[in-house]
Amino acid sequence: MTSPADRPHVLMMSEITADGKLTLKKGASSKILMKYMAHETELLLHNTRAEYDAIMVGANTIRIDNSFLTVRYVQGKSPLRVIPCSMADLPLDANVLGSDAPTAIAVCESAPQERIDAIKQKGAHVIVAGKTHVELPLLLKILKEKFGINKLMIEGGPTLNWHMLHDRLVDEIRLIHLPFIVGGADTPSLVGGMHINTEDEMIRLNLKKFYLCGSNLVSEFDVLYTKK
Repeated sequence: MTSPADRPHVLMMSEITADGKLTLKKGASSKILMKYMAHETELLLHNTRAEYDAIMVGANTIRIDNSFLTVRYVQGKSPLRVIPCSMADLPLDANVLGSDAPTAIAVCESAPQERIDAIKQKGAHVIVAGKTHVELPLLLKILKEKFGINKLMIEGGPTLNWHMLHDRLVDEIRLIHLPFIVGGADTPSLVGGMHINTEDEMIRLNLKKFYLCGSNLVSEFDVLYTKK
């Protein structure tokens, strides 16, 4: 397991509905719900991005949302955009491959060289972190050691969120609560992954702060990992 001293401090930040969903339905962009955030909450999100050295989302989120992941609504520097994409099959017209902010695509050793070369031609860094898939603990270690990343925020979907928590890589969680219920048994929620079998496997949180930001409730937690 990666020591916290060997990796960046990690904040998971997300908007969620009252029933814990990230989107309207499976395959839908989270931007549909995000447009209902209060303006003050949009500013909070972009101020947070400006405070962090890097921002990470999964490749599937990029395919669906085609996010820019830049600081646009406040003054500040856009963070390094980090996209784990094991086989380097990110669309080459993705907004994160634009020149408006630096980008690093994390791939595995099995990624086709022609895809890696195409990404590099777009001006992005390519980080090899794992043999058959991107190993997140290794990726975070590389980000700290080679890119000087001390603070990383993730705005991930359920798969990335689960892997980051499962690998014990998240220190804080900040949630923007949207006053909607969308339902749907297969609608993506904050964390996906495998089912747990006992309450001992639950990831415990400590609520440290909650407040209204415009019309949105925001809650902040520390993640408490029990010793293995």
